[in-house]
Amino acid sequence: MSKQKFDSVWDAIKDTPEEAEIMKLRSNLMTALKNHLARTGISQAEAAKLLGVTQPRVSDLMRGKINLFGLDTLVNMAAAAGLHLEIRVLESA
Repeated sequence: MSKQKFDSVWDAIKDTPEEAEIMKLRSNLMTALKNHLARTGISQAEAAKLLGVTQPRVSDLMRGKINLFGLDTLVNMAAAAGLHLEIRVLESA
């Protein structure tokens, strides 16, 4: 058995590079949202109102249930939270 080296866990577990990139973006957005909500100290109910979602949806976010959130949804939630998003596109190494 040979040892493979991956740049991220998503590269290791996803079938295609495209799927891995989407998961990296979703993961980064979820982390940013979770950190932002934790810093503000608002309740999940208050966060739900701010983000335009239900409280159980905020709970799913805070618990890291990445499979329940699409990229578009996370972008919308980040914008509603007042976060500024930027996309950088880099050449592959």
